[in-house]
Amino acid sequence: MTEQNKPSEPVEELNPAASDANADTVELSSEQSIIAKLEEELAKSQSQLADQHELMLRIKAEAENARRRASLDVEKAHKFALEKFAGDLLPVVDNLERALSFINREDEAFKGVIEGVELTMKSFLDTVAKYGVVQIDPAGQPFNPEQHQAMSIQPSADVAPNTVTFVMQKGYELNGRLLRPAMVGVSKAPE
Repeated sequence: MTEQNKPSEPVEELNPAASDANADTVELSSEQSIIAKLEEELAKSQSQLADQHELMLRIKAEAENARRRASLDVEKAHKFALEKFAGDLLPVVDNLERALSFINREDEAFKGVIEGVELTMKSFLDTVAKYGVVQIDPAGQPFNPEQHQAMSIQPSADVAPNTVTFVMQKGYELNGRLLRPAMVGVSKAPE
């Protein structure tokens, strides 16, 4: 038989060491692909874990904010529950003050009435003060637009500009919140 006619032998049989190396290479590349897949899955899991951790922190912060808001709402509800009731009582004080301003203080016959009305008004103001209602009487003070409502502006050389010269109706606060502004007259510089 000529060399050309010889049956060709498989390459594997000719070089057994190369065959083992190829098997090792195939096995290594298979292990490397498994490791690469595992590393990819690990990175994906770590990313999901980080996302879940961030989501948990956001939910926890939102729950804390909701708890804080609810607590503030309850506190405000307790603090200002009497706002409408107190506002409805203010005309009573106004009427007592008007009665005192119209009574002739010189007449001895009205001395007992004056004393009774003054004691009633003092008792009333002390009682509402226990619940946080405070009277605002700004006569002679600088005008404060957050607490006063200017009803008139008059030139005056006696007091500094923007000073409350007279009070038409006293204002009131409930626990630091304005219940009703004081209606006042304000001075301005003379022309």
